Amino acid sequence: MNTKINLLVIDDDDINIFIIKKIVEKTGYEAKMVAQTNGQLAIDYLKELIDTNQLLPHLILIDINMPVLNGWEFLEAYEKLGIETEIDMYMLSSSVYENDIEKAKTYKTVKGFISKPLSIERLIELFEGKSAGATPA
Repeated sequence: MNTKINLLVIDDDDINIFIIKKIVEKTGYEAKMVAQTNGQLAIDYLKELIDTNQLLPHLILIDINMPVLNGWEFLEAYEKLGIETEIDMYMLSSSVYENDIEKAKTYKTVKGFISKPLSIERLIELFEGKSAGATPA
């Protein structure tokens, strides 16, 4: 496992962030996790990475319901950044609304919808996709 994975988690729930951090540690992957508590902070973080020519995240997990900029508003703002690097994004939500799952499918940047809580098996699947340098067809 020689690929270090950069993970950005956008979630306003400190407990969920803590749980994801613990799951990341248990995957056995070398991963750097950064957490932002709302979509605006995440956009600011991405802009800073771009401005300072730093490595962008390989994977972004996005909660839907957050203050300031929610998950959907984050996606709208993200698309305006014009980032050409492909980043795998997944909506990570406790929402059970079918319309949220369907809405996630309308964003070309969103690869899927994961219901909370995130499992270690699911995160390993996501990491495996990134470490293999896999690109979707």
